[in-house]
Amino acid sequence: MNAITTPRVSWVPLVVVAITQALLAFNIIALKISIDAIVTSYNAPASIVKTAIIAYSLAVASCIMAGAKLVPRFGSRRVFRVTIALFACAMFAVVLSTKAPMLVIAQLLAGIAAAVLVPASVVLIADNYADEQRTRALGRLSITRSLSLPPAFLLAGMLATWSSWRAAFVIMLVLAGIAYVLGDRLNTTTARVDLHVDVIGLFLTLVSVALIGIGVDNLTQWGVRYPRPEAPFTVFGISPAPIAIVLGALLLKAIHLWSRRCRATGRSVLIPPEFFGEPRERVALFSIFTIGTVSAAVTFLIPLYIEIVQGRNSLHTALAMIPFTLSSVAAAVLIGRVRAEKYLRAIARYGFLIVAAGLAFLGSAIHNDWSDFAVILSMSIAGLGEGALATLLLRLLVTDAPQECRSEADPMSTAASHLAAAVGTALAGALVIALLGATVQRDLKVNPEVAASLRAHLNLDRVAFVSNDLLRQRLEDALATPEQVSEAIRINTQARLRALKASFFALAGLALIAFIPNVRIPARSSVGNDRATDAGRA
Repeated sequence: MNAITTPRVSWVPLVVVAITQALLAFNIIALKISIDAIVTSYNAPASIVKTAIIAYSLAVASCIMAGAKLVPRFGSRRVFRVTIALFACAMFAVVLSTKAPMLVIAQLLAGIAAAVLVPASVVLIADNYADEQRTRALGRLSITRSLSLPPAFLLAGMLATWSSWRAAFVIMLVLAGIAYVLGDRLNTTTARVDLHVDVIGLFLTLVSVALIGIGVDNLTQWGVRYPRPEAPFTVFGISPAPIAIVLGALLLKAIHLWSRRCRATGRSVLIPPEFFGEPRERVALFSIFTIGTVSAAVTFLIPLYIEIVQGRNSLHTALAMIPFTLSSVAAAVLIGRVRAEKYLRAIARYGFLIVAAGLAFLGSAIHNDWSDFAVILSMSIAGLGEGALATLLLRLLVTDAPQECRSEADPMSTAASHLAAAVGTALAGALVIALLGATVQRDLKVNPEVAASLRAHLNLDRVAFVSNDLLRQRLEDALATPEQVSEAIRINTQARLRALKASFFALAGLALIAFIPNVRIPARSSVGNDRATDAGRA
């Protein structure tokens, strides 16, 4: 009798999915690392990069739940090839873009594609591997995703410094083309024409996320409370920015009520109401949102300061980010090996304290030398907490979610993370600008060496994201004396450093706020083995 042999497993599906995951991460990393190069290329303010990142993140957050429904509806392979082609078109548009708005539109398209590619990648693994092979493939994919982050920072930094920031997007275009070609060799399940997308829920989600993102992104320009001249309109003397945020939040509640109604009548729901039914699920989503906000703010502030304020290149920025990134990856890998729930719950509680301690330490230690041991140590501490929480909270969300909606925990977590990325990036920009403005204006009032005619050139709206070299050029064009230029540069540099420090302290406070609800949720005495297994696989 012939021995039964295990069929050979193809490496193509795992490679295709790994390329896709790397592309999605590399896209945002390339934007953050290349702030100064992008600003110079478009002759635009650095806030345009912030807007592009927000556009991408909001597109993912608002469309990913619908994307999770589209994959089984039309078949994983077909959906994957269409959306990877859309992502390639977006990268092509970035490469050829000549004006800043084209970058934002391209990132919006890339975000729509990513919203479908994320759930499609998970389904492709399930369609092409079975049993232990599937578990092994998911494990390798998770490790690959984490380990690819530090090289991605370095590669983006080297390309932006030694070649062109567009070179990174050329590479992404080529890799997307390779994934598209290899995608034809993937297995796929039969499309389920009986599945339907909750159109009303999708519309409410799109409007809600858009309102929140637009409101947060324009807090500085339109006004936090009272309207500024740039505000498009006012409502009873109040800035439209906070009104948009409040309306978006109210629509989130409306989405929950609509989902409950659809569930009660047996209709398809976009966002399962069960995720908001119990305190554990709500706390898990709130924690995912909070750590995503903090992480996005930190990884936007550091490149912004190094490249715009200090005038360093993208490679220097990438090297400065290594302690935070490596610590985050190490923590994610280690957490993946922890199985005892009591330890996981403890880490979920006190991980926010670790993040808060790291950011507070960073706020007190940071100065113009990023190679200082105290700065490296504080970034490493914050990275350890961030990496542990980012990995752990998804596992706990899957563990705590009801059995009937656990398959939707991953896209739900991704939606919360990307909404947090948009809010965190916008919040970081608004926070540092507000603090910078208050500091600069205070110093100008008490400094007699800066003539009144120069104060307009140090106005917050004009120089918040402008390098010192450009500020010096503006002052010299205004016929300022060398002494006045030197004093203005000194005020601007010191004010930005103080604003950065205060921003890190504020983010540490946000991490402490997230610690409170986690402490109030007691640990369960036991959890079924099947739930722990599912969480580990997720």
